[in-house]
Amino acid sequence: MRHMSSETVRVDSLVIGGGIAGMQSALDLANQGFAVALIEKLPSIGGKMIGLSKVFPTLDCCSCITTPKMSAVAHHDNIRLLTYSELRSVERSGDMFIARVEKKPRYVVDDDCTGCRSCELVCPIDLPDDENEFGRTSRRAIYVPFSTAVPQKALIDIEHCFFCGKCIQACPTNAIDFSQQAETVAVEAKTIVLATGYSVTRYDAKKEYGAGTFRNVIDGLMMERLLAPTGPYGRVLRPSDGKQPSSIAYVQCAGSRDQTLGVPYCSRVCCMYAIKQAMLLSGTLPLADITLYYMDIRAFGKGYEQFYQSAKAMGINFVKGKVARITADADQNPIIRIELIDENSKVVERKHDLVVLSVGMTPNWDPVPLTGVQTAEDKFVQLPHFNMAPTVTTERGIFCAGTAGGPMDIVDSIMTAGAAAAEASAYLQSAAADNCGPNERGSVAHA
Repeated sequence: MRHMSSETVRVDSLVIGGGIAGMQSALDLANQGFAVALIEKLPSIGGKMIGLSKVFPTLDCCSCITTPKMSAVAHHDNIRLLTYSELRSVERSGDMFIARVEKKPRYVVDDDCTGCRSCELVCPIDLPDDENEFGRTSRRAIYVPFSTAVPQKALIDIEHCFFCGKCIQACPTNAIDFSQQAETVAVEAKTIVLATGYSVTRYDAKKEYGAGTFRNVIDGLMMERLLAPTGPYGRVLRPSDGKQPSSIAYVQCAGSRDQTLGVPYCSRVCCMYAIKQAMLLSGTLPLADITLYYMDIRAFGKGYEQFYQSAKAMGINFVKGKVARITADADQNPIIRIELIDENSKVVERKHDLVVLSVGMTPNWDPVPLTGVQTAEDKFVQLPHFNMAPTVTTERGIFCAGTAGGPMDIVDSIMTAGAAAAEASAYLQSAAADNCGPNERGSVAHA
């Protein structure tokens, strides 16, 4: 891909990642008067949180929390937003970082596009929406990522475009530009905040669970989309035949605490998001039987134990046991084979309409090649002073926010994002005062 000439952006802080942690860090720094550049590899900011249904334990709407922050980031005078952009290199020059960012072409002029979606209405090409809906619905070759995307701009999937020209004819502002090329943006910054988020364990990684083979075995993020008001169906339907499930099972630790998957650690959030989803399902499908098969319930946060007890009081079944494998009958109903720990390790098989695998968290990005920031044994960012400074990395001037540093829930992600912004602010103020860069003199942890 050819690149256009380079643009240089000079800021105080570069935030890598536009999820909830990255947005919070950027806003906290910008509100203090610092200039911030926020880069996000996807066409819209919002991260995974914008696709969730509700947050635990309050059951507040995720979109209601995330969308205002997305708008605030996009309209803040001190924030330069670079979406659909990827970090390609980082060099240190004295106390400055010089980052090379590739801004990928949308084939739509950002300043001219109004997000009216007239182009989508006339585009003749339908493609599976794998990015947002796990292929459950379709999108056009030219599309706005989702209804609350920020920026609300269209982009073209050039690999599948027929170049029929219908979008050009339909666009009221002549924003379509097939001659666009990738741009290189040089960002000069004094600090960096890593807010690169997480990935989930591949839901088909454990072959004995049949995910990817049995259509009615899905993972937790897929269920989030089914439960969300902006989801693909507007209600909970099982994928194989579109019927409402009357029996739903959750398999805990389906992507964590498992040496065979290379994820020996607990991902912390799996128990709670499964309980949250079970409670939401109980309200959506009041006649459905909902069962959680678990090894341990780890309700670690404020109000989480009460949340768990409330779920049991609602009639949700909690069965202590280890699921050995999942098969399916002729009607594609999943059959779980499980060892019941509280019943003298009796092995039984139980049939359900839908099974949800509670997959875990894994690192989303390796910072070592580009930034030199070291990672820990679990491949998340290493935080050498975790108890005293849980956002300070092994490289001076670089700080960590959210799940880039390890598995955590939304509350902790926002908290560490604020802490990372505080560390970056102290670093910047110290450097400005005495022209020193090391964390030893610019960090809140060592103040």
